[in-house]
Amino acid sequence: MSSKRLSIFPLTGAILFPGLQLPLHIFEPRYRAMVGDALARDRRIAMIQPQDSTEGAPLFEIGCVGKIEDVETSEDGRYNIVLGGEARFRVLRELDVTTPFRQVEAELIEEPEEEYLSSAERASFETEARRFADAQGYSVDWESVARLDDVALVNGLSQIAPFDAASKQALLEAPDLPTRCELLVQLMEFFGKGDPDDDRVTLQ
Repeated sequence: MSSKRLSIFPLTGAILFPGLQLPLHIFEPRYRAMVGDALARDRRIAMIQPQDSTEGAPLFEIGCVGKIEDVETSEDGRYNIVLGGEARFRVLRELDVTTPFRQVEAELIEEPEEEYLSSAERASFETEARRFADAQGYSVDWESVARLDDVALVNGLSQIAPFDAASKQALLEAPDLPTRCELLVQLMEFFGKGDPDDDRVTLQ
């Protein structure tokens, strides 16, 4: 599989899945430069989590490439963008660059063409999701949830889930939909027992 050069946006707690969208407010000068560079080229930015909060921290191995689908620019040069997830990638190495933003050499991960849950997996997932939402005091339109296909449901909740960075990374790295679904149920069971006033389990 051929490798690609990707400009990365390392952001703790933020993951993106293929087929989903991620809104971002870009204000740091180096990432404003990255967005400007992406808009001048192919509109693509790679989202990946750093392993800790230090400057230049090592990266997790897996991230997701997104294409800028919508962009608003403020007078002071900030951007509001919406990234549309295209493909997960695996970092091969970080590149030595002169740009203010980091870049990596990466290989794209091929996703299965179609993925489904069994009826039992889907039912178990929805039951735990309702329990989790009730425990956290979230208001959910369950009729709309029921209309989502399996991929949109599991990946969508994985992306917005109010879990810690390591848990979100594990969801992103899950090799297939049933495995991700099983992990998500376990995480909802675990975090659902926490303190509802804990900021770590509050949707932003």
